[in-house]
Amino acid sequence: MGQEIERTGFTAEDFAAFDARLKAETALLHDWFREAAFSTRDRVGGFELEAWLVDAMGRPAPINARVLEALDDPAVVPELARFNIEFNSRPRALHGDGLSRMLEDLERMYGGCGRVAESLGAGVLMIGILPSLQEADLKPENMSEQKRYRALNDQVFRQRNGAPLRLNIIGNEHLHTLHADVMLESAATSFQIHLKAAPARAVALYNLAQVLSAPMVALSANSPFLFGRDLWSETRIPLFEQAVAVGGIAAAASGPLRRVGFGSGYARASLFECFQENLEQYPVLLPVCSEAESKQLEHVRLHNGTIWRWNRPLIGFDADGTPHLRIEHRVMPSGPTLIDAMANAAFFFGLMQRLGNDDSVVPAELLPFGVARDNFYAAARDGLDARILWSNQRKLNARTLILEALLPLAREGLEQLTVTPSDQKRFLDIVRRRTETGVTGAAWQRAYVARHGRNWEGLTQAYREQQDSGRPVHEWRT
Repeated sequence: MGQEIERTGFTAEDFAAFDARLKAETALLHDWFREAAFSTRDRVGGFELEAWLVDAMGRPAPINARVLEALDDPAVVPELARFNIEFNSRPRALHGDGLSRMLEDLERMYGGCGRVAESLGAGVLMIGILPSLQEADLKPENMSEQKRYRALNDQVFRQRNGAPLRLNIIGNEHLHTLHADVMLESAATSFQIHLKAAPARAVALYNLAQVLSAPMVALSANSPFLFGRDLWSETRIPLFEQAVAVGGIAAAASGPLRRVGFGSGYARASLFECFQENLEQYPVLLPVCSEAESKQLEHVRLHNGTIWRWNRPLIGFDADGTPHLRIEHRVMPSGPTLIDAMANAAFFFGLMQRLGNDDSVVPAELLPFGVARDNFYAAARDGLDARILWSNQRKLNARTLILEALLPLAREGLEQLTVTPSDQKRFLDIVRRRTETGVTGAAWQRAYVARHGRNWEGLTQAYREQQDSGRPVHEWRT
């Protein structure tokens, strides 16, 4: 989805041509899975971090084109709205000081962008949903210039037969509104982790990422407010699911499979099942045909990029052209700080290593898929206070699960990866202290409002001040 397209209008012939190429590439992909053609180089990770541009009053600043032109860094790119940008890391080996180097990469990009934004009277902010955002900000005039976004908007509403999107979220309060374009999606920004997966362990890792989605979203929750309403701890989850509410083939707008969601089940034999489901169950949104060779899988990858599972399998290529598999873990919001984000990543990488490479751990036996899904939405709603059903049918408080069961496993996983002891301590201690205190980004925002009232610009400015301090969120003042 990151590539630009040449036009926004499509004909029936465009859809037919794209469908033919998609089918041919999916057949080739099937052969690659059968032949085990994928790279075995694993223990490599990366990330995408989405962020906001805000003015001095804490309001959205729709200036990403000016910021990116001045920054001139190919790793920093536009997002859907003119007030959003995205930072992309280089892949890093997950051993030694690889995690610290990831953080250094992020600090370099983020700091450079911040300096450019400051020269334009603005700033950069990492937060799941901007508290000062108003629904009127989410208008077509604030859509980024790239043609792919306007094409996506047109095709979503074509499949919805022009019906407006309905946002209906019940949390601590109730939000119900209608919206006439996909700009709702730009209200949610994420921290997305990528993990390369060797073919032999890809199914186990993909399924495990689904199991871990609940504790990961509980730990990282940072989106309690939307349009002045106190909703879920991670309101970004229902917001994104409803912001691109287009279903599968059975009924485009209301089919049983949604384009944004937790998915239809665990993988069984291989991750090819997801790509087969893509072909059979999801209508094409962007029929942009490429002249690239079939082995580049341009059509498979573009189609997969318009289906937003919270855990998504990706196809990429190593430097020598060998295809590889990646797991994209999409459940976490942006922020609260760079070091908080990297602590979340370290926790995830450690757990995936420890549990995903242990033949005695089978996620389907650890938790039925329906339970993993229910846990995820409970954690998004209630954060660290969520009750999560874990192995042996034990229902645990998310905080207890993380502290007593998962943190020791994450540490063992980082040790297996030979991450330096200093990095293990540095990042996992942040996870421990945040969990012990209960001060996630969402909890801090709610505490600030309880103390100072519903001044959304004031909350945003205070949040930015604390974020700029560089201290992890559990040390922030309210």
